[in-house]
Amino acid sequence: MGTIIRFLVFGAVMLVAGGAFGAPLTATAHVNVTSDTAATAKNMAMDEARRQVIVDALSPYADSTALRAAVKNEKSAVLTTLIESSGISGEKQSDTTYSANITMTVDRNAARNWLVSNGVQNWLGDGDDAGHESWVVVSLNNKLTDWSRVRRIAADNGIDLNTKTIDGNQMTFRVPAARRGALTIALRDAGWHYQDRDGVLYISK
Repeated sequence: MGTIIRFLVFGAVMLVAGGAFGAPLTATAHVNVTSDTAATAKNMAMDEARRQVIVDALSPYADSTALRAAVKNEKSAVLTTLIESSGISGEKQSDTTYSANITMTVDRNAARNWLVSNGVQNWLGDGDDAGHESWVVVSLNNKLTDWSRVRRIAADNGIDLNTKTIDGNQMTFRVPAARRGALTIALRDAGWHYQDRDGVLYISK
C-alpha cells in the first residue's frame, strides 16, 4: 500500500478512577492520518485509535509498561473483540486524509481475560464486587510513619481499612474488593510499589 505521510494520535482518558470503579472504561483518541487513499487512512486511524483507547482506559488498572507492549504486539482483530461500543465525531476526510475524534468503551470482562492471558498484572475488577473483600499486605520501612501515610491515603479516597494482623513491619488488612483498584492507584501515585500474588495485593515503599 502507499506510504503514510502523517500520523497523529492523541489519547484523552475520560474515565475517573476514584469512586467510579464500576464505571465504563471509556476514552477518546483524536486521530489525523494521511495515506494513499482516504479509505486506507480511515482503517489505519481506527486501528491506532483502538490501541490508544485500550492503553488509556486500562492503564490506571494495570502495569502500564506491560500493557503497552501487549497492545503493540497484539493483532488488530483480537483488540477489536475488547471494544464494547464506539462513536465518531468531528469526522473529516479528503482523498488521502482522515481525521476524527473516536470514542470507544472497553469491555471490562473481555479486557480482564485478555490481560490475564497476556500476563499483564492488573487489578481490573468485574464491576460486581459488592460485599466482597480483598486482602492487602503492606511492608513498612518506618512502622508508624508509613502506616499513618497508608491510612491517610485510604481515608482521602474514602476507603476503610479492616486491619487483621500486625507482624513486625508487615501489616495485613482487608478492603472492599470494589475499592481495591482505587486504593492501588492512590498508593501508586504516592510512590508506593505494588504486586499481585494470587489475588493478594502486596504494597511496599
